[in-house]
Amino acid sequence: MRLAHASLFVAAFALLVPAFVGAQAQGDSSRSVADGGISAAGWTGQIDANAAKAGKTIKDAKLSEDGGVLHVTTGPAVTYWNPADTASGDYTVSATFNEPKYMNLNTHPHPYGVFIAGNDMGTDQQSDLYCAAYGNGTFIVRGFGPASFQMNGRGAPSDAVHKAAGVGQPVTQTIALSVKGSKVECAINGTVVASYDKSELVTAGKLKSTDGVYGIRFAHNTEGTVTGLKVTKP
Repeated sequence: MRLAHASLFVAAFALLVPAFVGAQAQGDSSRSVADGGISAAGWTGQIDANAAKAGKTIKDAKLSEDGGVLHVTTGPAVTYWNPADTASGDYTVSATFNEPKYMNLNTHPHPYGVFIAGNDMGTDQQSDLYCAAYGNGTFIVRGFGPASFQMNGRGAPSDAVHKAAGVGQPVTQTIALSVKGSKVECAINGTVVASYDKSELVTAGKLKSTDGVYGIRFAHNTEGTVTGLKVTKP
């Protein structure tokens, strides 16, 4: 009798597991934002290739601007930029990101940040480097060259990255990417969290140059505002 009960339990569990996994996967698939598209003057964008292959477009995410504040809602993961915004030589690109309701559109933390070194933007040969923070105290440094590449794996924790008090709570990060001589550094909330030799980045399969367009990067199913996006020279 016990064996029969155990067999029934195993059979029931086997039926439930695929349904649970499927529900998780569906819950984390890229949504489509109502009234999406780009209304911020002068800006453009590109969604990630895998989202495009799944039938998503830039209109499935939303970028607007009000009083100098950029408001982003995704949708597919997206890179946004103004073609007039370029930087070369030694420089720092920085911005402040506010996630007003942490994880309000997703089932786990998703990142946002700044990118630099954008070349061939909007094409299948696009290359750039971004540093992004999560509201759980971790960060990532990744890029496209044109295939995606990772500089710190799937991310790393840092005491410098602010943590939201809980789901639905606000969290703010100031993120900067700097080119300084032979080094490229990411600083979050005033602390350098990653540093790389330029030669590690400007190489086959990664960046064409550290000169180029700069802008912002948001993962899928994420909402936030961006203020103070700027480039400064030493």
